[in-house]
Amino acid sequence: MKMNYDTYQFQWKEWVEYAAQCAGICIGINYLFYKSFWAFVFMVPIPFLFYKWRKKNYIRERKKQLNYQFKDALYSLNAALQAGYSMESAVICCIRDLEKLYPESAYIVREFRYMETQMHISVPLETLFLDLAERSKLEDVENFAAVFAAAKRSGGDLSQIVQKTARMLTDKIEVKKEIEATVAAKKMEQVIMSAMPFGIIVYMQVTSPGFLQVLYGNIFGAITMSLCLGIYFLAYWMGCRIVDIEV
Repeated sequence: MKMNYDTYQFQWKEWVEYAAQCAGICIGINYLFYKSFWAFVFMVPIPFLFYKWRKKNYIRERKKQLNYQFKDALYSLNAALQAGYSMESAVICCIRDLEKLYPESAYIVREFRYMETQMHISVPLETLFLDLAERSKLEDVENFAAVFAAAKRSGGDLSQIVQKTARMLTDKIEVKKEIEATVAAKKMEQVIMSAMPFGIIVYMQVTSPGFLQVLYGNIFGAITMSLCLGIYFLAYWMGCRIVDIEV
């Protein structure tokens, strides 16, 4: 069954889980910044934004997994081509290698099994790779599919072209993984720094409950807290963009 990697539908368990998380976030924000029942009225957009954010992150993570798995598939294809297999036979051999690395439910295993079934009914392999590129919207898959389709049409040395393209794409993916490993510590620092403002407010409410009392229960305090909350979310967004490095 073909999968569109740009869309995702939550299961009912995920709806319940994310609803609980969103409720906790809204209650926490209200307790720390407003302490007013009416603040929940202005938080109505938060659940929609939260679900959209969770879906975007899930799609992104799924694409990243497919991209890394595709790198291993290219290694296997390259080895099979060097051993003298045709591209169609290399895909079938690649399935056995991928099943040793990943479970049957892995995205790349499902995709290559789908290719195998489609090749049995005479669907051209270049069409299958182009279809995968269209559904995944991954630059590496799109580049490989485009080069492979062009090599098929031109009738050139398909083995050499695929091998060179696979080597270039795998090097690019390796660079991505090295960058992620390098900035992993910075991402953790960003998460800790993002939690610090909430920790400071909790600390002040516990140790000096009267110090912030002037900011609750009045319009001026609500505006001030809303401004602080807006600055916090802007800083959080900028921090996420800084540690998100694209290759």
